[in-house]
Amino acid sequence: MIELGLDLNLMLLLSAVAFAAGFIDAVAGGGGLLTIPALLTAGLPPHLALGTNKLAASFGSLTASWTYYRKQLFNPGFWRKSFIATFIGAAAGTLAVDQFSADLLNRLLPLVIVAIALYTLCAPSPCDEHQGLPERTLGLKIKQWSQGLGLGFYDGFAGPGTGAFWTVSSMVLYKMNILLSSGLARSMNFVSNATSLGFFIALGHVHFGIGIAMGICLMAGAWIGAHSAIRFGSKFIRPVFITMVLIIAGKLALEAWL
Repeated sequence: MIELGLDLNLMLLLSAVAFAAGFIDAVAGGGGLLTIPALLTAGLPPHLALGTNKLAASFGSLTASWTYYRKQLFNPGFWRKSFIATFIGAAAGTLAVDQFSADLLNRLLPLVIVAIALYTLCAPSPCDEHQGLPERTLGLKIKQWSQGLGLGFYDGFAGPGTGAFWTVSSMVLYKMNILLSSGLARSMNFVSNATSLGFFIALGHVHFGIGIAMGICLMAGAWIGAHSAIRFGSKFIRPVFITMVLIIAGKLALEAWL
């Protein structure tokens, strides 16, 4: 057990970050852009930070995906191939990241986080399109497998911004509105989170005390965020979200490289 897990002030700070991340992730995706830098800043080694984040994120993504499902904004049967592809991709990504040294990850993760934050900032906000699901065609199957394998691998390997990538790419690939795309994103995010978590536990890269405490707060934030997203959309959260991410990631980059 790591000593920092017993520090009450640190736990309260991480829990507050987790609540905000759960809200953000349920609305627009990308909550890991807050939680992973926070865990690294708190002193967790990179592999342990990634694994602990997966435990916490699984709580939040399950809550958000269930909320979208209850609101009939996600159809599990229609996206069965996406489930399978995401599972395979996440497993491969998690096994791949375990081969990287802690020092390399310390240098790599801040760059990944900053790049994704900049992409999220510069990418145009998606607009609502069709209200229904796409037609079942061969092209749909190819898109589901490609999207699931690619984003599943990325989520298993690093993770920050995966939910946002799912939402945007789903709108582009399937011409769905933002609510249906968000429902798919939250559900596939849970699949990759849970898959990666299983491997991280087997590899011994999870701090359960911190992960569970953050997970409970993520659930609360995700429940409020999902209901807010369904009612208001995601545009209102992006400026504050990106500003916070760039500040935290910049601090990590300075520590890792200078």
